[in-house]
Amino acid sequence: MPTGSELAYPVHETFYSVQGEGLHQGRAAFFIRLYGCPQGCWWCDSAGTWHPDYRPERVRLLRAAELAELAAGQSPPEALVVLTGGEPILFDLDPLCAALRRLGRLVHLETSGMAALRGQVDWVTLSPKPQGTWPLPEVVARADEVKLIVHDSEDIQAGLATLDGLSASAPIFLNPEWSRMRDGDRALLAYMVEAVKHNPRLRLGLQAHKFYQADLLDPASVKDLVPLGGNPELGY
Repeated sequence: MPTGSELAYPVHETFYSVQGEGLHQGRAAFFIRLYGCPQGCWWCDSAGTWHPDYRPERVRLLRAAELAELAAGQSPPEALVVLTGGEPILFDLDPLCAALRRLGRLVHLETSGMAALRGQVDWVTLSPKPQGTWPLPEVVARADEVKLIVHDSEDIQAGLATLDGLSASAPIFLNPEWSRMRDGDRALLAYMVEAVKHNPRLRLGLQAHKFYQADLLDPASVKDLVPLGGNPELGY
């Protein structure tokens, strides 16, 4: 298996936008979205990275130095670099993180935590998938913040059950699943408000980038319409 500078990553897209979620919401960020994820979440809003019915015609294979060059050329030095997917933690991120850090960039990771973390990152956003493979304890312990996707009321407790060992300083955001938010499910949103009121460890979250349609403003972002989870009944 290729290692170090020879390692090439499967890249679904790279684009310059803003971080729409969590403690860093609203900050400029260059996104590197890797291809591939075995979790198969039925509500996934990036199903084009894994769903068999929506496979792209080609997936670029780019080395760490090439991705660092894209980040440097398409975003200012102060912008975060966010490694997302798909599931980026499946890959050895050490060469990529090292190349980005040599540029002085802050590297953030968004992951379900299903595999060991390989690579030095500055920030870990953990989004556990209780319906799939749970996060490894060492990734839970490393998480700087947690994002729980809430489709129905049971999702909150199911997500919390995966977080044994989470640092007391790591906030836990409740983000309404996009189809519920888009369709204005007032009952679910009210339930989430009450959950936060009864558990101050929780915080309400939001996908602000979707309201601003920020990702679509960069010509480099993928514009292929893929329904949530690959299911046309859920919409986009």
